Amino acid sequence: MPPDPFARPRVTVAAIVERNGHFLLVEEQTPDGLRLNQPAGHLEAGESPLQGVVRESLEETGRVFTPTALVGVYLSRTRQGSRDVSYLRLAFCGDVSEADAEHKLDEGIVRALWMDIDTLRASASRHRSPLVLRCIEDYLRGQRHPLELIATDPSVYE
Repeated sequence: MPPDPFARPRVTVAAIVERNGHFLLVEEQTPDGLRLNQPAGHLEAGESPLQGVVRESLEETGRVFTPTALVGVYLSRTRQGSRDVSYLRLAFCGDVSEADAEHKLDEGIVRALWMDIDTLRASASRHRSPLVLRCIEDYLRGQRHPLELIATDPSVYE
C-alpha cells in the first residue's frame, strides 16, 4: 500500500544521555512486545520541543533532563496494522539528574537502564525504532547543533 499523501508526521522528541560510556534507555511495553528506546515521546500541544523532551524524560525515567544540544532531526515511516505512520523525531543530547526513587514511571515503561554502545548495537532487534541506534551513532560522531536552532513562536503557548 502506498503512503497516504495526506498523512502528517507525528512529532516526537528524544533524549540522548551518555554517562561513563553508557546510554540511558527505557524498556517499554509496545504492541510488538518489550522494546528499548531513548526516553522519548510525542510533543504535546502548548509545549516547545525542549519542554517536551524534558517532560518525557522525567515521565519515563524519573530524572530531570537538561538539554545541551540538538543531535538531529529524523523522519521515519512505519506500519501500524494497515496504516502507514510517519514520525518526525527531534533528538537532543544532555545531562540528567539522579533518579527520583519515588517517581512513578509512565504507563508502559518497565524500567530505565544504562547500556554501553556494544550492548546497544547487539540489541538492535529489540529497539523500538531504527532511529534509536541512528541517533546515538550520530551523537558518537560528534553531531551537535545549537539549541537556538529550534525556535518556538509564542503563539504555541496561547
